[in-house]
Amino acid sequence: MNSYTLKKVTGTPDWSKIPAVGMDVVYRAADVKAWAQLCWDEAGLLVHLSAKENNIRCKETDPMAEICLDSCLEFFFRPTESMLYFNFEFNPACGLYLGYGSSLPTLIRLKVPDEKAYFSPEAYRTNDGWGITYRVPFTFIQQFFPDFDAYEGRKFYGNFYKCGDNTDHPHHMSWNKIDLPRLNFHSPQFFGELIFGGAE
Repeated sequence: MNSYTLKKVTGTPDWSKIPAVGMDVVYRAADVKAWAQLCWDEAGLLVHLSAKENNIRCKETDPMAEICLDSCLEFFFRPTESMLYFNFEFNPACGLYLGYGSSLPTLIRLKVPDEKAYFSPEAYRTNDGWGITYRVPFTFIQQFFPDFDAYEGRKFYGNFYKCGDNTDHPHHMSWNKIDLPRLNFHSPQFFGELIFGGAE
């Protein structure tokens, strides 16, 4: 199991100073690379996912679209020792698939009335790829896990994914390895360890 320690920040994060981890476990190969960065403040998790990717697909704009058909960056996490997790899947237009459950068959799709105000997603393009930043407020997590709190040393669990099922270069990648005969991103038993760290 991989492990990642989240730095505690004040104000807007300087992502150049936040450690990155690669989504280096490749299940379906393409000329794509992806990275993840996390940090936290008193109000929530701060997420930065980025990819080196050409021929970016961004067509899924319907509110109930399957975002994984596009070029997609994903963060799944379970706040406690239970197998209940959230999945955040974003495309380069800030289209979001947000789910909650313990497995794909039990997954409930969640809709937040104003996702942009609530999660503050900001997508960007580069010469050779794209990325996205967003926030997961602790108040959101506490609606499902009322006893959840964040403090230095506390552990939770998650995985980062890159995919693009209907791109011209279909690919599937992750940070932690999913050791199953058939690939399934919705496998919380294979999430890595995430640790709330202190401020520098």
